Amino acid sequence: MSASRTVEQAAGTQGQAGSRPVEFVVVTGLSGAGKSHAAHALEDLGFFCVDNLPPALIPRFAELVLHAGGRVSRAAVVVDIRSGEFFDALSDALQHLDALGLPHRILFLDASDEVLVRRFHETRRKHPLAASGSVLEGIRAERERLRPVRERAHRILDTSEMRPADLRAELQNAFGPRAGQGVGCAVTVVSFGYKHGLPLDADLVFDTRFLPNPHYVEELQARSGLDPEVRQYVLASERARHFSERLLEMVLFLLPELEREGRTDVTVAVGCTGGRHRSVAVAEELVRALRERGYQARARHRDIHRE
Repeated sequence: MSASRTVEQAAGTQGQAGSRPVEFVVVTGLSGAGKSHAAHALEDLGFFCVDNLPPALIPRFAELVLHAGGRVSRAAVVVDIRSGEFFDALSDALQHLDALGLPHRILFLDASDEVLVRRFHETRRKHPLAASGSVLEGIRAERERLRPVRERAHRILDTSEMRPADLRAELQNAFGPRAGQGVGCAVTVVSFGYKHGLPLDADLVFDTRFLPNPHYVEELQARSGLDPEVRQYVLASERARHFSERLLEMVLFLLPELEREGRTDVTVAVGCTGGRHRSVAVAEELVRALRERGYQARARHRDIHRE
C-alpha cells in the first residue's frame, strides 16, 4: 500500500481525538535488516502501518491518527534511506511528535555488514546508496547517515541471526497484547558466544566464561544448556550460585531504573565462549527467576546451534 493512499484513507476517518492513548512506533534501520518483515508483524499485532513514509509527512500522519475518533489506537511508520534527501527531515519530524505530545518509540533494526552483504547478494537487489560503488560501501555510508537516529532509538534489534519468525517473536514480546502487563519492563534474555560477537541490541551484558565449561566434559560436549544435566553441571558450584543470585539482584535493581527512563522492553545478554552451554544455562535460570517475580521474560539463544 502506498504512503499517499494510506494517508488519504486515514484522513477519511478523521474525527475528534479518542480517549484511548495512541501507541506510535517509528521503525527504521539498515536496508536489508528486516523492516518490511517488522511492518507485517506489527500489522498482525493491530498496528495501522505505513511503509516508506517520507519523514516530512510523519507529523501530518500523527495528527490524523490523533483525530481519528479513537478508531486508531496503534500506529507505526517505516522510514529509511529510501526517502533519499527527504530522510534528513526525520529529526525535525520526531521533534514535531514531541510538540504534539504524542509518546512514541523508535525501533531500529540492525545487522552485521557480512549478513547485510549476503542478503543483498541473495536477493540481487541494489543497495540504495551503492549507485557506483560496492554494496559494502553503501552499507557503511548508510550506517553513518543513520547514526543519529540509532543513538535516539528506544530499542535496537540485531537481526543478523534471526529468521523472520524470530523477528516476529521479538516484536510480539515487545508490542503484543501482553506487552507491558505484569511487573515493569518486558525482558528478553539473549545467550550468545563471544567468538561470534556481541549482540548489537543488548542493553546489559554479562560474562559467564569463568564458570565450569561443559565443552570439556565428553558426555556433555554435544549437548546444550537446555539439557538438565548440562544446567546442573554449570550451576552446581558455589560461585555459580553466587553469580546467579547477584546477576538477578543487579537486573532487578536496573529494570525499574530503565522503566523510569521510559523503557518498556529490555534486552539482557549473557555470554560464554561459544554460546552453547554456560550462557544458555544461566539465561534460562535468569528467565525462570524473573518470571517468578512477575516479569514478562523470554529467552533467545542466538548461537546455540553454531560451532
